[in-house]
Amino acid sequence: MIRILLADDQTLVRAGFRALLDAQDDMKVVGEAVDGDDAVRLVTNLVPDVVLMDIRMPHCDGLEATRRIVADERLAQVKIIILTTFDLDEYIFEAIQVGASGFLVKDTEPIDLIRGIQAVAQGDALLSPSVTRRLIAEFAILTRKTVPAPQLEALTEREREVMALVAVGLSNEEIAERLVVSPATAKTHVSRAMVKLGARDRAQLVVFAYESGLVRPS
Repeated sequence: MIRILLADDQTLVRAGFRALLDAQDDMKVVGEAVDGDDAVRLVTNLVPDVVLMDIRMPHCDGLEATRRIVADERLAQVKIIILTTFDLDEYIFEAIQVGASGFLVKDTEPIDLIRGIQAVAQGDALLSPSVTRRLIAEFAILTRKTVPAPQLEALTEREREVMALVAVGLSNEEIAERLVVSPATAKTHVSRAMVKLGARDRAQLVVFAYESGLVRPS
């Protein structure tokens, strides 16, 4: 059972999400927050598996709430999906950077929302290939800087190669096809790179690839 917390200042939005998610056999909404402060408090108390976090809320927004949740080591297993009205909201870049596992626009089809939550709960990033390329490339352009990353030295050549392919938006299946290995092998390389770099999930692995200069936006 995937335990979900909803964080949105609009009552009707929360009600719509709750009705959809509680109707799923493998999902349960365990709480609702009306702003970022409320979200941090409830996440700390309830420790859900996934948080659907509206990025724009009064008082304390979703970005600040995400930053505070990710900074709490006790909540390391909580995955955060950012909700936004625009697919290239400028705040999404920073949200992914500080530890969000991905994002969804609010008019996402119900089946895509459900699949996205399931993917994030399993440790994957909610970033489609096309979105990854636009989102992370734009993020890299905005920051226009790279950060020295001695941790990269811990990666094998194949792990660096796989990490670079993740950064340009390839799925495990696509990476496997490109490198002529099995999807399980590709997933293992991705997982090992995440462990060595201390990345919470695939989304942070992508950001790390650009921040370190391993991959540069074309």
